[in-house]
This record gives sequence, structure tokens and C-alpha cells, in this order.
Amino acid sequence: MDMHMIYAGVGFMLAAYAVIGNDSVQTLGTFIASNIRVFKWYWLWLAASLVLIFTLVYGWYVNEGDISYGRLDKIPPIEIQWYHAAAPAVLVVLTRFGIPVSTTFLVLSVFASTVILEQMLVKSIVGYGLAAIVAYVTWMVLAHFLNEKQNQVKAKHRPYWRVLQWGSTGFLWFTWLSHDMANIAVFLPRELPFELLIMAIVVLVGWLGRIFYKQGGKIQKIVLEKTGSRFMRSATIIDFVYALLLLYFKELNNIPMSTTWVFVGLLTGRELAIATVHRADYRLGYVFPLIGKDFLKMMIGLGVSVALVLAIHYMINPVT
Repeated sequence: MDMHMIYAGVGFMLAAYAVIGNDSVQTLGTFIASNIRVFKWYWLWLAASLVLIFTLVYGWYVNEGDISYGRLDKIPPIEIQWYHAAAPAVLVVLTRFGIPVSTTFLVLSVFASTVILEQMLVKSIVGYGLAAIVAYVTWMVLAHFLNEKQNQVKAKHRPYWRVLQWGSTGFLWFTWLSHDMANIAVFLPRELPFELLIMAIVVLVGWLGRIFYKQGGKIQKIVLEKTGSRFMRSATIIDFVYALLLLYFKELNNIPMSTTWVFVGLLTGRELAIATVHRADYRLGYVFPLIGKDFLKMMIGLGVSVALVLAIHYMINPVT
């Protein structure tokens, strides 16, 4: 085994943990928050694991061994160096501090050219803006009918909302994985042998179990701070709107993007809409520091990503 394979293995393990530990809370955070008091963590883990296994096997089968769903078409395979493995290591450190860093920027930026990085950034900015606008309009309408500061679902209707929530979360989890699996697959062969597929599934399911056992970890705080995110009905609507946004960008083109930015944009637009409608008991002075803090954390992650890619392209491995 040469050093390139060792770097690839280390990078894969770190990226797998970072993606599941940092980014998956975007999709599973509301699911965990609204179900953890009803179901044991291992039942939630089992449900999420089944969707993950289906997504990987389906992508591997229909894309001839490519589990990235074509997200790496613009990033040619290269020999993994130590600095490629260092990128997810930085992400793991930032995750420990609860910073919602874009895994796409931090991991894929060290593999991509500056041109692709620019395209990734533009698509992510558009994603943030569109998500905020869609969420604002959607919750401006919903806020006139639903008070998401309170859990007002009647007891007889809760089983139906529970089914809807599990369905919307499964849809979102599948859509999100088809975006962000590229951040892990970049360390693996583009045509993945079956035995490596099984290995990837085992590793990811294992990390996923840890996240459910820890009830989302520190990143979960970003979800819990938002209005009504623990409520089953609110979680269902958030997941469904987020899934539709990701599906749109998935079909738009195969340029990777930051799903973190889309998620934060969605929560931003939602909070602003709720605050706008319920002005009497929801002050905008509370909202702006909240969304500003999330945006600042995103900028920290982007700054680290840009610094890494510039260091690699112009200092560590300059192109002559």
C-alpha cells in the first residue's frame, strides 16, 4: 500500500465523519428534535440508515459505480496527497466548535480548480438567496394560518403528521445525499468496486449511529434555536421545502454547491417571515442577531476554504 492510498483512506474516514457530523444535521436535525422524545434513538438511526443504504446502492447501480450522482464530473480524479486529507481534518475541528461549515467548499475546493471553485461559490450564493426568498414567501402565507411558536396539532391528527414528517425527511435525506455524497466519494475510485461500496456503507452507517446517539451534536443547536423546529408539523414543512429546493438545484446542473448555504438561507427566510407576521410577540431585534450569527459562521467556513485552496494552488503545489 503506497502513501497515496493511505492518504485516500484517511481522507475518506475524516470526510465521512465530517459530512455526517456537520452537514447531515441540516436534513436530520428537525427529524431528531421532533422525534427523540417519542422514539428511541436507534429506531431513528435505523430509518435514516435504510434511506442512506438505498441512496448509495441506487446511485452506484444507475451511475455505473459512481455514488456521487455525477457531482464530480467537473473534478477529474487525481492522486490523493496529504493536503487533500488535511481538508476534512480541518472540517472535523470546526465541527467540534459547532460551526456550520460548508463541507463542499472545504473538501472539494482542494480538488477543484479555481474556475470550478468560482462556479461552486456562485451557485451556492444563488442557492442561499433563492432559499431565503422562497422560505420568506412560503412562511408569510403559512404564518397567517399556522402559529409555529406553539405546537397546536390536535392529538387525533398527530399520527398523520408523523407519517408525513417521516416521508418528507426520507425524501430530503435522499435528495441531500445525492448532493453531498460527492464530498466523500472524491476520496474513492470514480467507478467504485462492490467491496468498497459495502465498506463505505458500513462506515457511514456507523458514523450516522453516533450522530443519533448524540442527538445531533453541537451543530444541532442551530436547528433548536429556530422557532418551532422541535414541533412535528413545522419540521415536516421545513424538510419538504428544503428537499424541493435541493431537487431543483440537483436537476439544474452537476456543479457541486453548498447545501449548508441553502439550509441557512431557508431558516433565515422562515425566521424573517414569522417575525414579520407576528410582530406583536416576536421582535426583529431577536431575529437579526440570530441569522447574523449563522451567516458569520458561514463566512468563517468560506474563508478557511478559500485560504486552503489558495495555499494549495499557489504555495504547496503551484501550477507551472
